[in-house]
Amino acid sequence: MVTILFDGIAYGMLLFVLAAGLSVTLGLMNFVNLAHGAFAMAGGYAALVVVNRLGVPFGLGLVAAFLFSAALGALLERTLYVHVYAKSHLDQVLFTIGLVFMSVAIVDYTMGSSQQFIAIPPVLQGQITVLGIGMSKYRLMIIVICGVLTALLQLGLTRTRFGSRLRAAVDDQRVARGLGINVGAVFALTFALGSGLAGLGGALGAEILGLDPIFPLKYMIYFLIVVTVGGTSSITGPFLASLLLGIGDVAGKYYVPQLGAFVIYTIMIVVLIWRPQGLFVRKGAR
Repeated sequence: MVTILFDGIAYGMLLFVLAAGLSVTLGLMNFVNLAHGAFAMAGGYAALVVVNRLGVPFGLGLVAAFLFSAALGALLERTLYVHVYAKSHLDQVLFTIGLVFMSVAIVDYTMGSSQQFIAIPPVLQGQITVLGIGMSKYRLMIIVICGVLTALLQLGLTRTRFGSRLRAAVDDQRVARGLGINVGAVFALTFALGSGLAGLGGALGAEILGLDPIFPLKYMIYFLIVVTVGGTSSITGPFLASLLLGIGDVAGKYYVPQLGAFVIYTIMIVVLIWRPQGLFVRKGAR
């Protein structure tokens, strides 16, 4: 039971880091970015190339994944996404789903269609025993890294001047500009941060989830479920939703394997019947 809980927490933490950028762009920026998984895939393949082919240490590979996805996000935000912010949600969905299919084709052509994994250093392989309980070293590392990132992200969005500027820019761009806030720069930096987190999640999750060209399509529904169940008020909602869904999914596959992945959808339905707007919703949200 404790092992299942541990694996579920690790999976939930990974889900949160993968979906955190989407929760920011959708919840705070009010932009529907279905191509979020493509940035996660980009970070995963960036780490795979530098670690497996160039021999770079795994830790630096994670840094490379974050930086590559963040830079890619910043470039696409300034050249493409900036023109779609004022469009309807339907236009945003069509635009970003088109980017997903383009990314799938590009990766399939350049990296091949087979599933690939990042080489994990020996120090992160195997298990350690804590209080008589065997725990995967790699999953324990995921919990630690994702926990630190969650705390930093929450503090950054709620306790810093940048977080205040972001909320002001989302609530009323004209007033924010009148106060001297560079709305374009705030949105670009926020989008780059969300993309970088997605890339880091893609690199961390490669060992568990694997990497292949259909990664953005395969896990898109999971990202959307996290944001839908968690609500759009802050990072807290998606974080709690990720833990709930991660533990529920792992426990469901262990205790009722015949239901498969349907457990996670059952949790979503129950939560949304109880709270249709998600666990948390921002007051005055449009």
